[in-house]
Amino acid sequence: MSGIRHGLGRTLALGVALGLTLLLLAAKEATAGKYAVAQCGWYVGADASWADTTGGAKFRPDAWCVPPAGQDPFDGTHLKSFTRDGQATVSGTRFARWRWEAPAGTGITQVRGTWWHTLHDGIEQRLGVAGAGGGFDVFASAAATDTTPREFVAGFSTPRPAIEDRLLCARTESRWCNLEPGSWSAIRALTLTVEDDRAPSAGVGGELTAGGWRRGTQAIAFWGSDAGGGLRFGETIVDGNRVNLAEYPCAKSLIGGEWRATRMQPCALAASAGAALDTTRFSDGPHSLRHCATDFAANVACTPDQAVRVDNNPPAHPRNLSLLGGDGWRRTNDFDVAWENPDQGQASPIAGASWRIAGPDGYDTGARFAAGTGLASLQDLSVPRAGDYVLSAWLRDEAGNEAPASAVSLSLRFDDVPPSVAFEPIGGETPNRVVARIDDADAGPGGGQIAYRRAGQASWRELPTKFERDAPGSARLTAQLPKGLARGTYLFRADGADAAGNGTSTTRLDDGEEMTVRIGRHGVNRGGRGARRTRIFAQLRWRGGSRSHLTVPFGATATLSGRLLDFHGRGIARRRLRIVSRPSRGALRSPRADSVMTGSSGGFALPLAAGPSRRISVSFPGEAPLGGAIRALSLRVRSGIELEAAPTSLHTGETVRFRGRVRGGGAPVPRRGKLVAIQYFEQAAHRWRPVLVTRTDHSGRFRASYRFRYVSGSASIRLRAAALAEERWPYAPGFSPPVAVRVTG
Repeated sequence: MSGIRHGLGRTLALGVALGLTLLLLAAKEATAGKYAVAQCGWYVGADASWADTTGGAKFRPDAWCVPPAGQDPFDGTHLKSFTRDGQATVSGTRFARWRWEAPAGTGITQVRGTWWHTLHDGIEQRLGVAGAGGGFDVFASAAATDTTPREFVAGFSTPRPAIEDRLLCARTESRWCNLEPGSWSAIRALTLTVEDDRAPSAGVGGELTAGGWRRGTQAIAFWGSDAGGGLRFGETIVDGNRVNLAEYPCAKSLIGGEWRATRMQPCALAASAGAALDTTRFSDGPHSLRHCATDFAANVACTPDQAVRVDNNPPAHPRNLSLLGGDGWRRTNDFDVAWENPDQGQASPIAGASWRIAGPDGYDTGARFAAGTGLASLQDLSVPRAGDYVLSAWLRDEAGNEAPASAVSLSLRFDDVPPSVAFEPIGGETPNRVVARIDDADAGPGGGQIAYRRAGQASWRELPTKFERDAPGSARLTAQLPKGLARGTYLFRADGADAAGNGTSTTRLDDGEEMTVRIGRHGVNRGGRGARRTRIFAQLRWRGGSRSHLTVPFGATATLSGRLLDFHGRGIARRRLRIVSRPSRGALRSPRADSVMTGSSGGFALPLAAGPSRRISVSFPGEAPLGGAIRALSLRVRSGIELEAAPTSLHTGETVRFRGRVRGGGAPVPRRGKLVAIQYFEQAAHRWRPVLVTRTDHSGRFRASYRFRYVSGSASIRLRAAALAEERWPYAPGFSPPVAVRVTG
């Protein structure tokens, strides 16, 4: 017995010295390859098993490790083994034990704790570790009662798989120990140091690693596995800097400035997670990505570095955008443009160009994209009809970045419509001057020439002609009659051209009568309108407005009205006029001819039924001695279109859905569907701007959607649908009533 006490005294003395050392180290981080496990104290339970080699007949356990919060964390805490009451003896070598096992692949290198006991008649408390071949190597034992908790500490040069606290009958198997009075052993406040030198494994994948150029928020997935204490952290690193840290769930507690495990294997052996990585934090260009996994023993394993390419900034604007052949007016509806691409440096290469064409009457192609690595030109562009259009172009890189605000623009001027040329009647104040007017609404007049010939002769002679612009889109050709013209009738021809090179010739005044001059005995005695007997005044009227070129809404009925006048300006009564309506191209209707009788003062009126755009001519064939007259007018009808939007109240990032219908009204929907633009009203510029462009189905119905991505605060946005101008669509551009959508950021 004295030997046991002596050995125990040396063990406890060693425990005091080592215990002081552990206290000094407690405030530091656990060293790599090791971690500490706290048991039965500090409000921590016990990750231990209890067993009785008698099958539960002679011993019983008792555990109390976690007192209520606010109490002393060690007040009454214990892990005990008792001999059972009412039992007389127990055979030698029989024992009960508490056992802590290190995770597979690890081992216990040190244990520290507190023990106390009541021991009688050969019953001992022994502390030991699992040895080779299933043995039990005792490092501390007691055979006498000592109810004062005392600290112990022991270290092991070779990591051990388990540690046990045994209550043992320390006699040979053929002998026994008395159980009256009863004996018990207790232990608490254990700190076990577990050595774990095996590194975990790590992996990383996800959207960011999928290849190509990445931008914006990119998803990453990472995972790891371990064979010891389990995974504690996952760390994602870009260019040597940590950009994401995932802490996995582990059983641990902060004790004395050190994180200690509260279970022998505190963390899961496999873990995975993901994160959304904001790539705008990085510069444009290639970067190095790796992911590291750290286990509870601070062992680290990292994936090999892999390259990821990031680009979050759109390219600069195209340089030196130019139009092949110059930016003047042209007769050919074919435009080729070219530019120089800016240097992208470390950023992603140019992947193509976005462009849009806008023009008269609200025409807008919407944004379109032409793909091509390093693309620096657009070819074979065209516009729907004559007019002055604007092409805007901007660049997109391989990462998908583009900035419409960086667009550069140039004009596409197309005019394949010849100008209108007509002579003016010779005035009484200038009987020797011939004047022809040139009108062209697009390219504008470019020049002209007046020629004449005597009736009965075939060849024309050119007159010195003066070209003068007198208003936008209008000019005059002026020539003096040659002196010394012989008596007779002379015919005149005016040749006019616009700035695009379209030319036309006429020998008539604007009412269709031939431009002639008669030279009599006293010089010029009659010209042009001097032979005219009648003329027609006619206009189109709708809601108080009247003009020769009128635009009305879809489904509206206009009125044609006017008067038939003689040469003196007096109304001619009871004469029948012929009115012909010719629908625009694409309409199903055929030309329609009507007749109307003038009233007592020469006036007439005719209601015009709803329908597509059309040209209307009013003619009076004439009768001797009145002569004929003709008048041409243009009625433009806007497209009919409806729009609905749902929902009308939404948040930034949500999608509004559009649906609507374009009304045909005597016109078939184009084969590819009718072109429709959804537009919003920009308050600052007081203009409607395009949001998206879509097409209807064959019944004229359309559906589309748009996600509001950049609205902050709260905004009420007005939207409308526009039926755009198209070839063979017999309606002018039309617009739906606006709808309002409220977006909250």
